[in-house]
Amino acid sequence: MSPMPASTLVNLQQAIDDLQRRLAEAKAERDEIKAERDEALAQQAATAEVLAVINSSAGDLGPVFDAMLEKAMRSCEGAFGVLNTYDGTRFRTVAARGVPPAFLEYRAHNLHSNEPGTLPRRILDGERVLHVPDLMDDDAYRAGNPGRRALVDLGGARTALVAAPVREDTVLGFITIYRQEVRPFSDKQIALVQNFAAQAVIAMENARLLTETREALEQQTATAEVLQVINSSPGDLAPVFEALLEKARRLCGAAQAGTKQ
Repeated sequence: MSPMPASTLVNLQQAIDDLQRRLAEAKAERDEIKAERDEALAQQAATAEVLAVINSSAGDLGPVFDAMLEKAMRSCEGAFGVLNTYDGTRFRTVAARGVPPAFLEYRAHNLHSNEPGTLPRRILDGERVLHVPDLMDDDAYRAGNPGRRALVDLGGARTALVAAPVREDTVLGFITIYRQEVRPFSDKQIALVQNFAAQAVIAMENARLLTETREALEQQTATAEVLQVINSSPGDLAPVFEALLEKARRLCGAAQAGTKQ
């Protein structure tokens, strides 16, 4: 049997190499599709878990905020995170996870800085999503803003993702996820944190409506009880006044109540 011509061997090797390349590309494509699918499923699961906590919270926002921050950090591969609410005057931290001790100590003795260029100020000025690839390479850090310097130098934060819960153009707070290396978040991760911010609005609105309903029921109950006292004590005002004072004290959360003689 005569040997194959050299040109045939070269062509055969090229065909083998081409096949191997195609197989490698196909495997890489399959792996990418699988990774995207797994990420999407994980994000859907995280969203569903937070919604379940909202539905079972009965107006208690603490577990909701903690679960929301935990899911956001896990899904976005964050090193630490903070969730703040805003009452129209100041921001208040209601959930925090993984915050480095040195930065946590700084936060305990320093109020949020709302100076121009800071993340809270930018949120209040109308930005709803902030993605800062490098907190050190930013105007606030270069200008020497104390809060930004502490965040980077004490907390080790380098990349930040911020999303604000907003209801009718009113800022209700913001969720922040930090990475301790310069590694931008993906579009899907940004969208997920935006979704959590929207869920925070739902949770806060549910809690507000539930509180208002409870207060209305308590007031109606108190009124009915006073009317019963009035009906059962014709001409005797002392029990009526005593009932009125007790219901007013209870509804207003006062330690004591009385009338002037």
